[in-house]
Amino acid sequence: MDGFENDRRSLGAKQGVDRREMLTASLAVGFAAATHPVSAQTVIHTSAEGLEAGTVGIPTADRDVPAYYAMPAKPGPFPVVIVVQEIFGVHEHIRDVSRRLAKAGYMAIAPELYVRQGSVAEMTDVKEIISKVVSKVPDAQVMSDLDATVAYAKGTGKGDTKKLGITGFCWGGRIAWLYCAHSTDVKAGVAWYGKLVGDASANTPRHPIDVVGELKAPVLGLYGAVDQGIPVETVDRMRAACQAADKTCELVVYPDTPHAFNADYRTSYRPEAAKDAWAKMLAWFRDHGVA
Repeated sequence: MDGFENDRRSLGAKQGVDRREMLTASLAVGFAAATHPVSAQTVIHTSAEGLEAGTVGIPTADRDVPAYYAMPAKPGPFPVVIVVQEIFGVHEHIRDVSRRLAKAGYMAIAPELYVRQGSVAEMTDVKEIISKVVSKVPDAQVMSDLDATVAYAKGTGKGDTKKLGITGFCWGGRIAWLYCAHSTDVKAGVAWYGKLVGDASANTPRHPIDVVGELKAPVLGLYGAVDQGIPVETVDRMRAACQAADKTCELVVYPDTPHAFNADYRTSYRPEAAKDAWAKMLAWFRDHGVA
């Protein structure tokens, strides 16, 4: 694709208009299904002032994978944190999370991991999002795309992948657990309300509780006690499995807290839990070599 080599050399490289528009459109997943309703009083807007931020293409074997990135606007290299999306894709909340991490000194990069299966931008029904897109995304494809994201960050010269972390939310929380079992490069993971158990399928053959023995990095799990989709019993099972496997994991459960408690654009947002969890995430990264 035109401008591809320049893109690979630098996240700040000039891109052609067509390429830029394509990438921006691919990442323009809005809040159609995610916001019922949006709370204007709680939505956090993190400025890009002092940052370098935008959209790029991650080279993979079959296509470019669009990604949003943010990092300090000064010489690097910076420790790298991969940000893995909710089921709603790389929308503005995930971009804002990336900017928050950049403000903390990281290169944050959020690849659009549904790009081959389709866009969820115009979908308004969660069941439709899951049945038509999310359920068709193979874990193996996701792991490969995340590996490519790491290689891309390293190749820019601005990302220090010797200090690599991953964090994910909801669907991405599950992926964060799996990637910490998959990758030998990642130093620490933080999973926000990521599902821990489930039925095996062709696309999702194993779940976090199935790969505990293979974890290669310490993982912090952040959960809500009244999450309707992730019973506390499964969190307790995961904690026991990590202890039995002698893995460095911490699972925090916030009382009276629902799923998606960090999603400031949704009614599930719980600012006190979100603030505490964010501080715990940064401390986890710092304590495990991602800083």
